[in-house]
Amino acid sequence: MRADAQRNYDRIVETARQVFREQGYDASLDQIAKLAGVGPGTLYRHFPTRDDLIDAVMQSWVDRVEDTTDKALAHEGGPRELLLNWFEEYVRLISVHKGGPAKITSAMGDDGSPIRTKCEVLRAANERVLEQLRAEQAVRSDVTSLQVARMVGGVATVADQSELEDAFVRPMLEVLADGLLTRP
Repeated sequence: MRADAQRNYDRIVETARQVFREQGYDASLDQIAKLAGVGPGTLYRHFPTRDDLIDAVMQSWVDRVEDTTDKALAHEGGPRELLLNWFEEYVRLISVHKGGPAKITSAMGDDGSPIRTKCEVLRAANERVLEQLRAEQAVRSDVTSLQVARMVGGVATVADQSELEDAFVRPMLEVLADGLLTRP
C-alpha cells in the first residue's frame, strides 16, 4: 500500500474506533469519513462494507484478548474467583464500543459473519479458561465455550443497552458462574 493510502487507512480506522466507542457500530460512515479528513469514496475503497471497517477496528482488540486471558488464568483464588474474574474481563473486552456486546455475541458461532475470526479468538480464549477449570473438575463438562460466550455476552448486552453500572452486572455474572461450577 502506498504511504498516503496507508495514512488514510490508519486515519479511517482510528476515527472509526473513536466514533464507534461514542455512538456504536451503527454510526454514520459518511461522518467517519468526514472526521477522518477523507472522502466517502476513499473510505469505501478501503472498506467496502461496514463490517469490513468493524473488522479492522477490532484487530487491536483481538491483540488484547490473549493478554487478558493470560492474566485471568494467572488470577489467584479458587475456581469461582477465576471464573468471575474471567467473566468480568470478558464483559470489558466486548464492551469497548457501544453496541459491541450485541454485535459480537450475535456473531458468535455464525460461520458467515465477517467478524467470525475475531469471535473465534474470543471463543478460544474462553475455552482456555474452561479447560483449566475442567482439569480441576471445577466446572460442568457438558457446557461448551460457545454457550458460555453467549450467556456472558447476553449479560454484557443487557448491561450495554441498559447502561448498567458494574455493581449491577457482577451479581448476574455470579449467577452464571454458580450454575457452571460443580462445587461451591
